[in-house]
Amino acid sequence: MAGRRGALIVLEGVDRAGKSTQSRKLVAALCAAGHRAELLRFPERSTEIGKLLNSYLEKKNEVEDHSVHLLFSANRWEQVPLIRNKLDQGVTLIVDRYAFSGVAFTAAKENFSVDWCKQPDVGLPRPDLVLFLQLQLADAARRGGFGQERYEDRAFQERALHCFQQLMQDPSLDCKRYAPCLRTPFGLPHKRHWASYGHRCLSPA
Repeated sequence: MAGRRGALIVLEGVDRAGKSTQSRKLVAALCAAGHRAELLRFPERSTEIGKLLNSYLEKKNEVEDHSVHLLFSANRWEQVPLIRNKLDQGVTLIVDRYAFSGVAFTAAKENFSVDWCKQPDVGLPRPDLVLFLQLQLADAARRGGFGQERYEDRAFQERALHCFQQLMQDPSLDCKRYAPCLRTPFGLPHKRHWASYGHRCLSPA
């Protein structure tokens, strides 16, 4: 893998769509195939900003909506040096949530435009591939733990899903839509996809 740039692959979707499970499976599958791959999750809850966001998501504190949107973006920006360093070293990063979640979850609130929500993340490393996990909201709501965190409300998730669908229509994105399979990563279509996509995604920098 010397001389090759790693790929930045983002998994997005509503809460409880299976992103964390599929991210771990994809990292394992890529490593088994001989790629260097690591998992990154947002929000990154171990930093000072991340700890504040964790308390917010767990409903332990309140933060004004504009302010918390900027904090979520700042949490992504503080990981940019790590992201760039890993990619330059040839490590493929599988990212569980990214800027798309930040935009969708704030734009789902009242009086927020998608354009405003996008601005703080302008300049973040651009994903090579976005995998959008599609799951019926009724099925997501039945998964264990739904409702424990702040945004896990059926009506709110419906609004967020609408925002996600708008974002994923961006023609400049390489976005693939999948229905998650819990037994195998994406029902294994990623193996076929990597056969054609991997050459470009993991090409020499």
